[in-house]
Amino acid sequence: MAELSNIVMPRLGLTMKEGTLSEWQVAAGDKVRAGQILFVVETDKLATEVEATGDGEIVELLAEAGSTLPVGTAVARWTGRSGGAAEGAAGAGGPEDAVEPSIVTVAARSSPNGASRIVATPLARRLAAMHGVDLAALVGSGARGRIQARDIPKAPAPPMAPAAASAQSAEGERVATTMSQAAVARRLSESKREIPHFYLAAEADVGALADLRASLNGDCVHPKLSVNHFILAAVARAWRDDAAANRVWRDPGLMALQSIDVGMAVETPRGLFAPVIRGAASLDIDALAATADIIAARAREGRLTPDDMSGGAVTVSNMGMYDVTYLTPIINPGQSAILGVGTVREVFRPDERGQPDLRRELGLVLACDHRVFNGVQAAKLLGAIIDHLEHPARFLRRGTGGGRNGAV
Repeated sequence: MAELSNIVMPRLGLTMKEGTLSEWQVAAGDKVRAGQILFVVETDKLATEVEATGDGEIVELLAEAGSTLPVGTAVARWTGRSGGAAEGAAGAGGPEDAVEPSIVTVAARSSPNGASRIVATPLARRLAAMHGVDLAALVGSGARGRIQARDIPKAPAPPMAPAAASAQSAEGERVATTMSQAAVARRLSESKREIPHFYLAAEADVGALADLRASLNGDCVHPKLSVNHFILAAVARAWRDDAAANRVWRDPGLMALQSIDVGMAVETPRGLFAPVIRGAASLDIDALAATADIIAARAREGRLTPDDMSGGAVTVSNMGMYDVTYLTPIINPGQSAILGVGTVREVFRPDERGQPDLRRELGLVLACDHRVFNGVQAAKLLGAIIDHLEHPARFLRRGTGGGRNGAV
């Protein structure tokens, strides 16, 4: 009899400790080929389809769909081998001896028995289940007809069904919580409890920025620039210019990060996510804007990868479109700062002669980890962000991160 090996819950990111096996694509006794999807893993950040690393037969499923398991836990036994990678016999060693299958986030495959199956992203499947949508009635907008999350609202309304009974008490009715909602609640509660936050608030005069943006957006050749693109650029340059800024706390002390990556809060059908823009300080304003737009689109379509969601010391959370003056945010776990952005307001301020001067001001709140920053360091960082926003021509000049002239 062929020696059996374990297939384990893969690690999809540096900070991942557990994942939910949300869907099996194979059953015991199935023969699988390299690259065939075995199961779908959901974390608090994304859903990922897990592929076989080689050919083999699934002998036994060790975990049920819906189970939440630590990284490295055996979820199945099979006869396959993985191109010479180290692997241990089932039951002969710990999780570190087992083979982790390869992972992809988007793949169009056939079912194990060769029959065609509905090709859809994990997010689209979950949304369809939530809203009673029949995926077979949809034509996907993705590659090779793959059904994506944005296709679900286009489906015909499902027939009315009796409402399911909900748990009730004298206090009220309990509302079902998705895995994503529960994970966000857990992670942000942990962040607020364990990270010693402190906050600094100030306003930036963005009149010159608004004028420059309007002028640049009059150019039909380049993509449109948003205020948020300039804010991301200003944060990246502030972190680049302060050698002590790009650090995070990793017990038992500080860790300096090599690349200046800036997170960007994005609202999606699954909730709020904060993917990172790699090397943001080295990108000119057009390249940064294009990268930010691509990543935001992937987030809304449920196509983020583990790499998109890891790293970085700081995130920008912009609530300006919701008519709020200030946002006091919570630091994302694993990072050391977050900038909350409000709405641009027109206010009168006295000029140098004491006369009222109409200005366009942007409310900013910088939240910092007191284990990484002291008050003076944080104040200098916030001041640098404001200085970049109030002198936007710097984004277009050589030696300051580049611009539309192609300088870097």
